[in-house]
Amino acid sequence: MSGHLRSLAIVIAICAAGGLLAPTLQRSDVRAAPEAAKIPSIRPAAAIHPSSSGPRIWYAAGHYPELSLPDGRREVVHSVLNIAKPMHFGDFVWNDERIPQGRVWVRVDLDRQILSVFRDGHEIGSAVVLYGGEKYATPAGSFTILRKDQHYYSRTYDAPMPYALRLTDDGVAIHGSSVREGWATHGCIGTPLEFARLLFTVTNKGDRVVVLSGQSGQKKT
Repeated sequence: MSGHLRSLAIVIAICAAGGLLAPTLQRSDVRAAPEAAKIPSIRPAAAIHPSSSGPRIWYAAGHYPELSLPDGRREVVHSVLNIAKPMHFGDFVWNDERIPQGRVWVRVDLDRQILSVFRDGHEIGSAVVLYGGEKYATPAGSFTILRKDQHYYSRTYDAPMPYALRLTDDGVAIHGSSVREGWATHGCIGTPLEFARLLFTVTNKGDRVVVLSGQSGQKKT
């Protein structure tokens, strides 16, 4: 999917389907996930200014779309990243140039295996992620970051989980991982290591993370 077509797809998805559209990752081991959630609705934008050459797509002032999230909140979207190439396992994009400081929140789409980071209404990061399979499903819902631990090490799984952002009391977190096709987690959300570092630097305890449950699964490792 070219950058222009991907950007157009994002616009169509936001205006019609209510979510950021990212490439669906094709695998031979797709299985049904334990839960599926409705795609959140969105108020259509009346006007946009797409650009195939700039780093992001801007919505016209006064016509910003609003994401309606499962917990009842609405999030205004001022712009989204204009990703210029298809995203594969291990890929991410980060661009926060000239984006003002402001409240950060994270949206995780398990079906498309895409995590999006927003600051002050602007998407500043997007990455392909790993998540849990059927036995260790990643929970869907609205969470807050309970704790940050740059050098976290899991004694349960005898594995490093760098730049961990704890979401639940029983250990579900977003953390740096080796994001490869066919791999899964034990319920956490794994991101490329450098992306995890960037995400760690812009988030704070108490920031909101919304996880939308998906319709595809992965093999356990």
